Amino acid sequence: MAITIPASAVTELTTRTRSGFLEGGHQLEKLEFALAIAEARGDQSRCSMLRDRIADLGGNSEEPGT
Repeated sequence: MAITIPASAVTELTTRTRSGFLEGGHQLEKLEFALAIAEARGDQSRCSMLRDRIADLGGNSEEPGT
């Protein structure tokens, strides 16, 4: 007999996974924006801290503008 998974469980898992990905992507985007501002202002200590936080999130694997 095959094991069945209710559709509601699959939908809930997919929604959680996607929202986590989107939230992480949004956080990465905010950090990169803050880094650009810190670089423009010449704030090296803030740049270093932001780069570390970006690396903790896994960095950005996409090309700029994609």
